[in-house]
Amino acid sequence: MSPHALLFDLDGTVIHSDPIHILVFADLLAAHGHIVDEAFYAANILGRSNANIFGTLAPDHPDPQAFADQKEAEFRRRLPRPYPSMPGLGALMALARAQGWKTAAVTNAPRANAIAMLDAIELSDQFDTLVIGDECINGKPHPEPYLTAMTRLEVAPEHCIAFEDSPPGVTSAAAAGAYVIGIRSSLSDAPLRAAGAHETITDFTDPILTGILKTKTGVLA
Repeated sequence: MSPHALLFDLDGTVIHSDPIHILVFADLLAAHGHIVDEAFYAANILGRSNANIFGTLAPDHPDPQAFADQKEAEFRRRLPRPYPSMPGLGALMALARAQGWKTAAVTNAPRANAIAMLDAIELSDQFDTLVIGDECINGKPHPEPYLTAMTRLEVAPEHCIAFEDSPPGVTSAAAAGAYVIGIRSSLSDAPLRAAGAHETITDFTDPILTGILKTKTGVLA
């Protein structure tokens, strides 16, 4: 059994994709009476599943799934290739490989989006497994996606560090038993801690990450 694993959300965690999502949602939801800005996105969209988002924000649409598919296709169309990963991610992934740690991407994004994002940041071959929330019985905030990653990697929850940027994701990872680090890409420290984050960082270059890794794994980054 591998002694440690790093588990990563995708949107807003390994890639700062939220600005693209905000623009797409703003265009598509305007006809449904919503003005989507950063605050609206954080309060009503961030980290939630498409079924929840479109069922709540566009309940009058005749085909919510088709509407969601339209939104995700437009996101993929607007996503530049290549696109920068979150600062410091490459160095952290290199450290994981050097130490023999397992890695997983755990996301509520559709599989096509997940693959597009990993391709855009040129890290599609760097994760040992990819867990898609919609392919589980329960997506985030349920712990199932993170428990699935732990099972696939054969790493105990107490040896897992999860990185998340949204309350549903933090809740999911914390309930699965991981040590959760919130990424302050769209939210501040307080809402991430309220959801269950043990610590928060600006990105993977944050100097406090070194101390966390030292404490949790014994390795100085």
